[in-house]
Amino acid sequence: MKVLLSIKPEYASKILSGEKKFEFRKVSFTNSEIKTVVIYATKPVGKVVGEFEVLKIYSDSPTNIWKRTKRYAGIDKKYFDSYYEGKSLAVAIAVGAVHEYEKPKNLSDIGVGISPPQSFCYIKAADCDQQRELELV
Repeated sequence: MKVLLSIKPEYASKILSGEKKFEFRKVSFTNSEIKTVVIYATKPVGKVVGEFEVLKIYSDSPTNIWKRTKRYAGIDKKYFDSYYEGKSLAVAIAVGAVHEYEKPKNLSDIGVGISPPQSFCYIKAADCDQQRELELV
């Protein structure tokens, strides 16, 4: 199962370069079968730029998540703290193998009717197969 995540371009680039090994969220996926994250770099890029393997998803207090992830967070403590201000739960997606697309894709290449998700959206298997075929062309 794949999920499409909206990620700011600067952080998408850090994930693709290997500098950022964790993607932070305020809520976790309800589907525990997520194995791959498809990266939608938000505006001004506005394209699907790659994907990464989900190694593990950590859910804990922001303090404990920071202790676990700070070395490869790809963000500074000040930004982390402001992101989780007032929250008791933090989610960190551990980034595994990364695949940057040779040519960024439009959302319509991923599947019919897919729009930029506010946070994330699940991608149906048929859409994933279509997307993989596009990668092979």
